[in-house]
Formats: sequence, structure tokens, C-alpha cells
Amino acid sequence: MITLSQRIKKQQDDTNTSTTRISIRDKLLTREVQEMAQLLPSNCSVHYDDVDELSAFTLTVSPIEGYWKGGAFKFSINVTEEYNMVPPQVKCLTKLWHPNISETGDVCLSLLRQHSVDGLGWSPIRRLKDVVWGLNALFTDLLNFDDPLNMEAAEMYFKSKEMFITKVNEYLSLYGAE
Repeated sequence: MITLSQRIKKQQDDTNTSTTRISIRDKLLTREVQEMAQLLPSNCSVHYDDVDELSAFTLTVSPIEGYWKGGAFKFSINVTEEYNMVPPQVKCLTKLWHPNISETGDVCLSLLRQHSVDGLGWSPIRRLKDVVWGLNALFTDLLNFDDPLNMEAAEMYFKSKEMFITKVNEYLSLYGAE
């Protein structure tokens, strides 16, 4: 991360406004990545393909309870230059059967919405740790069958929990088992 600090210093010396915006994001990320690492849930891990590029990483959530217990679900998180005015872009890389995550990887989580009707959407006071804890909670506390992204999964749950659990386990064995 020494090279990141050097890059930030160089950007501070630059007078280009677009570089200044990147510098603000990188300054925030330097602090937030350290905070996130200290407060990471025990069943989550973070991987950087390039340790000098803090704006793109993979989060792995391994639920220890609930329907997806025993699975390992990967999410790509990309922090754009507009951060912290806009939320990070999140995509689930692991195919799973979940009412709030589509089979194509789209994630339905209020805090990832810039404008949310429930008032729990993104705001500049949110941090990366909030995103990590929110994604982790999609497998327990924030699991929402009443406002689904994957309508078929929610309908199956209401029709027959047994069928829903069977489908979750099928996906776990094919795509998400540790």
C-alpha cells in the first residue's frame, strides 16, 4: 500500500480537477478499507486482485446459519470515482436461489440505492463496512420475501417452503458450496 500512498501524494500535487476527485475517493478508501478490515464479520473475507487498487475487490460471504449455511457467495464490489456521493456497484458472482438476489447477480439492498423509498438508501455518511454488513445480512436479518427481486424465489417460498429449501440446496451443491 506504499505505492497507493505515493499515488495519492502525486495526485495532491496535480491541479487537474478530475485527478482531485480520484484523490478524494482514494483518501476515503485508504481509511475505510482499514476500518472495514477491523470490523469484518467473521464469516466474511475480502480479496483484492491488486492490493494497490482499493476501489475493486471481491467479498466472500459464508453464512453460518439460515437457508444458505455452508455456502460461499462472492460479490464484486466496485467503488466508482463518484464515491461517496454514490454507492459502490455490487454484483453477486455466485449463482444462487435467493429472493433478493437475481440469478444474474443483481442485488436488492436498500443501502445500495441512491434514492430509496424507505429512507434507508445510500448517503455520503455510509461506508464500505455498511455495504459488507448489509450483504452479509441478506442471508439472515435483511432477507425479505415481501419485496423480492427474484419473484419466482419468493413465490416458491410462500407456496412451499420445502420446495424453496430444495431449490436453495440444489443451487448450493451446483454453484455455492464451500
